[in-house]
Amino acid sequence: MHPTMGNNLFFPVAFKILIVDDDPAFCRGIEELVANEPEFIVCGEAADTREALAAIRREIPDLVILDISLKDGDFAGLDLISEINALSCSISILIYSMHDEMRFALKTLQIGARGYLMKQCPKRHVVKALRNLLETGFYVSEQVIRQLVCKHMEPGDSDASASFFEDSVSTLSNREMAVFKQMAKGLPPREIASELNISVKTVEAHRIKIRSKLGLSSSSALTRFAVDWNRGQ
Repeated sequence: MHPTMGNNLFFPVAFKILIVDDDPAFCRGIEELVANEPEFIVCGEAADTREALAAIRREIPDLVILDISLKDGDFAGLDLISEINALSCSISILIYSMHDEMRFALKTLQIGARGYLMKQCPKRHVVKALRNLLETGFYVSEQVIRQLVCKHMEPGDSDASASFFEDSVSTLSNREMAVFKQMAKGLPPREIASELNISVKTVEAHRIKIRSKLGLSSSSALTRFAVDWNRGQ
C-alpha cells in the first residue's frame, strides 16, 4: 500500500508498472493508456513466467498487471503470483484477465493478488483500479465484494475472506469509520449528520472518501456493503 496526499491523488514519484501478458497489442494499449497518467510509468513488458521474473528482478516494479493465461501456459499466471510474492511482498499484483472474475477472483486474492479486473470492462477502469489498489491496497468489482461478504457470513468461512474485509475497513480513519458504522445501520446522510453532530455536506465528503478507499463504484454499492458488513459483525 502506498501513501497519497489530499483528496486528489498526488504522487511525488511515478509508480513503476510491469505488464505481464502474451498479447503485444494489448500491452501497447495499456502502455498508451497509462502514459497519459503522470503518476504511473510502464517499466517493462513480459509474455511468460521467465521473462516476468527477470523483469521484476531488473526493474523492481511497484505494481504488476498480470494475465492468468501466459505464453507458457493457460494458467501460468496463477503460479506466477506466488513466485512474485516470494521475490517481494511489497509488489502489488493486479490481475487483468478474460477469465470470469466470479470463478477466479477469490482464488487469486487468496494466493497473493491484490486486485482483479476483467478485460471486458471499459479501459478507463484500468486507471481507476490502479489508483484504488495503490491507495487502499486492493481493488475488486462490486460483484466480487458481495461474494466475499456472503463467504464471510457463512459458517466455516475462510480466513482469507475475513482478512480481506478487515484489511479493507481498517483503511478508514476514525471519523470515516464513525460515518461508516452509521451507514451500516441503514441511516441516511441527514440522520448520520445529526447523530455525529456534523453537517450533511461533511457526511457526503466522508462517504466519497470511504467509497474510494473500499474500491466501490457507486453510492448504492457502498450502502449495500456497509449493511452487509454490519450483518457479519
